[in-house]
Amino acid sequence: MAAQQPPFSKHLGLRIVQADPDCLRAELSVTEALGNRNGMLHGGAIMGLADNLGGTATFLNLKDGEGTTTIESKTNFFRGIAIGDVLSTETTPLHRGRKTQIWQTRIFRGDGKLAAIVTQTQMILTSAN
Repeated sequence: MAAQQPPFSKHLGLRIVQADPDCLRAELSVTEALGNRNGMLHGGAIMGLADNLGGTATFLNLKDGEGTTTIESKTNFFRGIAIGDVLSTETTPLHRGRKTQIWQTRIFRGDGKLAAIVTQTQMILTSAN
């Protein structure tokens, strides 16, 4: 499932480096196309990256026939990530229930410093939804 990323993640250049039901790790090269006017990674790219990772992590925990959609997302920004850097991420569960899952994605700069934390709630979709 983790290898079957949507076109958006391919557009970002996302690389999944570890995927299991308890932890998802990824890397992303910060290109000029993902930058803001200050030469840093755009906040929207960070939020989109984390949304994709939270959805992927949820899919790794679903039963056959279930799907997911994001119903809430919150981002805290701590530091910028410069164009040319390679960021790394770690997505771990805060809650895995029958109807919702909550995931936290920590985004680190290449120097290992925390740049952002995104916490999101995923709703579990079944044929009854």
